[in-house]
Amino acid sequence: MNSEKLYDVLRAPVVTEKTARAGEFNQYVFQVATTASKPEIKAAVEQVFEVSVKAVQVANQRGKVRRFRGMAGRRADTKKAYVTLAEGQTIDFGAAG
Repeated sequence: MNSEKLYDVLRAPVVTEKTARAGEFNQYVFQVATTASKPEIKAAVEQVFEVSVKAVQVANQRGKVRRFRGMAGRRADTKKAYVTLAEGQTIDFGAAG
């Protein structure tokens, strides 16, 4: 998988209180492309962060319908990937590099 495709698969890390608790179980959460598959997500995380991925779980989230000044709109659909790393592996999102 080329490097351009890797960054198309992984959009951004999700940093919330819930994902911080998941970090205790060696899980990290990423916003990913809605077309990305589990093997693509696994390969992207392994190549970008140089870690060993144990498992990948995905959650599809449908966009909400919202109104603004009487006009209906819709938020985009999103997909989150819960990535479990092998024992002893970590990802540091705060590292400058």
